[in-house]
Amino acid sequence: MAIKSSIHIKPCNTQSSEAHNRRTAEYMRNIGKSQIYIVPELSADNGQWINPDFGSPNLQTHYDNIKRMVKEKTGRAMQEKERERKGKNGKVIKVSGCTPIREGVLLIKPDTTLADVKKFGEECQRRWGITPLQIFLHKDEGHWLGGQPDVGDKESFQVGERWFKPNYHAHIVFDWMNHDTGKSQKLNNDDMTVMQTLASDILSMKRGQSKAETGKEHLERNDFIIEKQKEEMSRLDATRQHREQQLETANRKMQEVESRTNTLIETAHQKERQSEELDRAISEKRSKLNKEKGNELLNAAVGWATGKSKALKGEIEGLRHEISTHEETIEQLQGKIQTMQNDHHRELMKQEARHQSELNRKDAAHTEETTRLKNRISWQNLIIGNLSFLLLKTSDIFRKAVNSVIRLAKDYYKPRFDAEQVSDIKSALDLFGDDKQSQRAAGDFLYITATRKGKLDNREQIKARREVDNVVEGHYEQQQKRGLSMRR
Repeated sequence: MAIKSSIHIKPCNTQSSEAHNRRTAEYMRNIGKSQIYIVPELSADNGQWINPDFGSPNLQTHYDNIKRMVKEKTGRAMQEKERERKGKNGKVIKVSGCTPIREGVLLIKPDTTLADVKKFGEECQRRWGITPLQIFLHKDEGHWLGGQPDVGDKESFQVGERWFKPNYHAHIVFDWMNHDTGKSQKLNNDDMTVMQTLASDILSMKRGQSKAETGKEHLERNDFIIEKQKEEMSRLDATRQHREQQLETANRKMQEVESRTNTLIETAHQKERQSEELDRAISEKRSKLNKEKGNELLNAAVGWATGKSKALKGEIEGLRHEISTHEETIEQLQGKIQTMQNDHHRELMKQEARHQSELNRKDAAHTEETTRLKNRISWQNLIIGNLSFLLLKTSDIFRKAVNSVIRLAKDYYKPRFDAEQVSDIKSALDLFGDDKQSQRAAGDFLYITATRKGKLDNREQIKARREVDNVVEGHYEQQQKRGLSMRR
């Protein structure tokens, strides 16, 4: 089934959005294995883009900056909570609080790229003035199937021994504010309809139906997962009911056969009783005829009675044969029922063992990988610490460069390095080599040393990282040649 385009915009929760979108280690631990809907083996296909035109990639910091901007532009504090006011007719009107940062969830195809979604975000900015801050592609989310997918399911695929149905989507975090006026952008229902059409055109997808057409409410991520799990449980329950109906049909058929067998047994008993009564009649008749009419009549009567007796005995033998046939059928049905029950139980045990084995394997692999990474990080930190200490003690050039990075990071109002600081940093980078790879490695080492020596906080680390990278990549020289200042 072709994936239809869809986008859902909601206020961004700055406390949890980045943890989910960036797949932080703490977030992955907190969601728990019993509720996991992310396949770590597929996370390598994810992608992310952070708008470089904003100083801080941290959403909460950007939110606080917007609050200050609104205060400066309008002279009033930003209204964050819903409030009530009276209209001209005296009725109370509820006014929603300002949501300056909003997040859109956009359905995508397996081969959708960051460039595709970025193009969509740029077009939204051009049309409505909403600026994309962050874009995340998630190709590792979905839900596990209880067994093999339906014949018509072309989206699900196998991961290990289990089947997985993916939910390919992207998160776009927008700045919804007009930074010239300090007011939020206003989009109506027609704008949102145009936005969905725009998504289908840019991403080359079939346009989905709007909520107004379908009447369906958008499901949040957790509700969507629960809904898919309910569908899978319904499918498994239908399979279980079908097997129970088969067992019930087999039991009913066995009961019918037993009832028929009992009837035949009773009929045979009646025939046997008739035969015994007839034998007694023959004996009495023989005695009576011997006395009254002699041997001739006796033989005739005996011949008639004997023929009747043989016929009855033939009927009895036929009934016994039919009874034995039904008894074999009952045994076969009982064997079939037992086999079905054993197969069902064996399949359940096999699935449970396979599931537990997979959980144990992933848990062991995760523990082993975590230990290996911790040991590697500890060893790298030791080497970096010793090398930093040695260079700070022996190299004036390196020491000046580190101090330049620390001073810029701690200066709240200074956005970039001055010419002397750039010169000091480039001299330090040249100590490690003049090729681009060596320069980048030296930039990382310079940034780590400054972070440790200066004990930089999160905001200062972001600023130091950005400006050191600008020096390494030659952006200062490019801007100087064009006679322009660096963009913040």
